[in-house]
Amino acid sequence: MLQALAAKDELNEVIKGRVEKAVLLEDDGVSLFPNDKRKDTDVGRIWETYNETPAEELETLAERFALAGRIVSLRSFGKAAFFHLQDSTGRIQVYAQRDDLGEAAYSVFKKLDVGDIVRVRGGLFRTKTGELTLKSEELDLLTKSMRPLPEKYHGLTNVETRYRQRYVDLIVTPRAAEIFRKRTKIVSEMRRFLDAKGFMEVETPILQSIPGGATAKPFVTHHNTLDMRLFMRIAPELYLKRLLVGGFERVYEIGRQFRNEGISTQHNPEFTMCEFYWAYATFRDLMDLTENLFAHLAQEVCGTTRITYQGQEVDLTAGTWQRLTFHESLEKIGGLTPEFYNDFDAVKKYVTEKGEKVYSGDRLGKVQAKLFDMHVEPKLIQPTFIYSYPTDISPLSRRNEQNPEVTDRFELFITGREMSNAFSELNDPVDQRSRFMEQVREKEAGDEEAHYMDEDYVRALEYGMPPAAGQGIGIDRLVMLLTDSASIREVILFPLLRPES
Repeated sequence: MLQALAAKDELNEVIKGRVEKAVLLEDDGVSLFPNDKRKDTDVGRIWETYNETPAEELETLAERFALAGRIVSLRSFGKAAFFHLQDSTGRIQVYAQRDDLGEAAYSVFKKLDVGDIVRVRGGLFRTKTGELTLKSEELDLLTKSMRPLPEKYHGLTNVETRYRQRYVDLIVTPRAAEIFRKRTKIVSEMRRFLDAKGFMEVETPILQSIPGGATAKPFVTHHNTLDMRLFMRIAPELYLKRLLVGGFERVYEIGRQFRNEGISTQHNPEFTMCEFYWAYATFRDLMDLTENLFAHLAQEVCGTTRITYQGQEVDLTAGTWQRLTFHESLEKIGGLTPEFYNDFDAVKKYVTEKGEKVYSGDRLGKVQAKLFDMHVEPKLIQPTFIYSYPTDISPLSRRNEQNPEVTDRFELFITGREMSNAFSELNDPVDQRSRFMEQVREKEAGDEEAHYMDEDYVRALEYGMPPAAGQGIGIDRLVMLLTDSASIREVILFPLLRPES
């Protein structure tokens, strides 16, 4: 098989050379992909234990260490060689010498390349320059790499190639690997924080017969056996609130959501979100919880609540966040007057001239939201809660008891982008049905992102849902913030890309 692969015209000379080495190894009876060798430690543990150990003390160590990892650099000097071995915890220099390994093993080593995965075993010493090094007494090939890694000093320079070939990016770009280690820690700490507050993690359907919980265009699929149209969920909200009806008072879910929308530095069609719901709480309780959550995550992941994002300092310290109503923000941040933003025809004309679509069913709150997107959102760099959103753009939110034209809802903005959406939940089934009907009218008028009618959800509310507050936090944007990443593709392991031609 390997000989046939080596003969393929499309393989370049470097790959042909690697395949030819692989053929020679197989001819010598060397397995290219064995699975009978094990390591007994990792690079990180060696550094942690022996980084400060003097050379003289290392020479007296009787202990031998078995490591496994990828060769990421190689310098050969005939009868000896130095190479760096990298595993998931770090990299260490290895010294390979014919006299230590023996003729047969060293002959195998001479046919290895950067990128191959090996197991080495030996003791530790320091070179003349003081570098901690493992002197190999055993060396085994575990996996032969048929393709070369990118050149050492430039790595993967094409951004799309980095995302498409993330497996290579993680090998050669230390920052990429660090981002995803931090992402795992962020999600882990979020779970720990919510668990400590008495929230229970649950799972709800991804395939839904009626998509709901957000204003977004869903992906459509089909179930063959049931012969029914299904949608990939755009949010877990309506199912989580059904659980409030069922008696679970604090629930959350961390999972993938799917929205058939554009792709940008802030949007990917599939993304991760944490949604949580808290019975007998209000949106103001969630503001306090959110400040404490973000401050906790920043401290645990970054070691400080004062972080830098794309050159801008952001202070996530709890208790310092700005809070403005939606209409206050139009005035104080956007510089707009009530006479203008309350004039539907004037605002409609303005946003249309700016290239925004306005549908026949849109009301004042909908066009005011477009003003907000243009004149307010980009300026919200420090953490800011915008609350009291218009009722006609908040179909699932509870109306404010003093002013039914607005809802008890907030959105959190940091670095000019939305990070979270939350509100005191609407639990009046009559009000909910009427707002669903209004959404249906907007959908019939051409708004593909408007809600569907969900009769079962209304029925659930008719059994009685306790007063509650709920919130959704975009994990990807949160990871972007805490890892200083400019694009959402930097923080998603395998972002959606067009197929290669």
